[in-house]
Amino acid sequence: MALDLVLFAQSSGNVYAQSLINGLTFGALLALIALGYTMVYGIVELINFAHGDLFMLGTFFALTVLSTLGLTGAGAAGASSGQLIVAFALMILLTPVFCAALNWSVDRVVYKPLRNAPKLAPLVSAIGVSFCFMNVGMFWNAMIPENGKTVPSAADRNFPSLLSNDNLLPDNALKFTVKDAVVIGVTIPIMVALTLFVKYTRLGKAMRATAQNPTAAQLMGIHVDRVIGATFAIGGALAGFGSVVFSLTVNTIGFQIGYQNGLYAFTAAVLGGIGNIPGAVLGAVIIGLIRSFGSVMIGEKWTSALVFAILIAILVFRPTGLLGSRVREKV
Repeated sequence: MALDLVLFAQSSGNVYAQSLINGLTFGALLALIALGYTMVYGIVELINFAHGDLFMLGTFFALTVLSTLGLTGAGAAGASSGQLIVAFALMILLTPVFCAALNWSVDRVVYKPLRNAPKLAPLVSAIGVSFCFMNVGMFWNAMIPENGKTVPSAADRNFPSLLSNDNLLPDNALKFTVKDAVVIGVTIPIMVALTLFVKYTRLGKAMRATAQNPTAAQLMGIHVDRVIGATFAIGGALAGFGSVVFSLTVNTIGFQIGYQNGLYAFTAAVLGGIGNIPGAVLGAVIIGLIRSFGSVMIGEKWTSALVFAILIAILVFRPTGLLGSRVREKV
């Protein structure tokens, strides 16, 4: 009886430890998307609902890179280590550039003419851009053949499994795979670099000044439109990094993944305090842990309800989020 209790305690401990690893990994991935939401909102107070679908287009761009290199379908199984390294390098370099350029272009074409319009106008425009991106994703999906065959536009795609799923821990009771290590290894340096960039560089200081008071920043010689454009580009690049990491670790993409992951990322930004960069990271980690532990304790089908229930409870008592600060409405 005593031995059974010990084994049960060890088993429960392993389950919760594994949930902690899974939650932190998912939270780190979610943070890359959430940072794009919070940076744009912090500068122009726009909830860019198209950001999640920009992330989705990044996954299709990464798949297109692999297709061009012949590493989709049967070609991925016989790829050499050198080919895999080249493919990973091209995806991690080109996909953020693609997403940054697309996000910057949308700002120039759609959002910039609405800078001085009522706040509802750019918000509705962002929803429209989101639907446009989703349809582009459907067409793009059908344009990428798989084993020489056309795939239905609305079907989910199997992203080539280029990373090993081997366990890096000596104890097989817990699993921390190469894929988990890639998520952490890519996400943490990016977030540290972003923090240092915003805090110490000239453009980062201009972003903070524009976020506090764009009119005063312009009077001080800051080119506000360029700062806003740079913010959209950086936010798009973060979504690009997230799309590559997501594709390599989850290995399933589709035109609807931007909606769900974008919703979680937006929730993370709100939970941490939208407009606050550390808050977005904190909110993403919290949501990752809630989803992971919730799937163990109450079941996977209830995790979304649990996430939003906790979000509502927190915002009732702290409407500005965990790290957000109450500021006066700009007039």
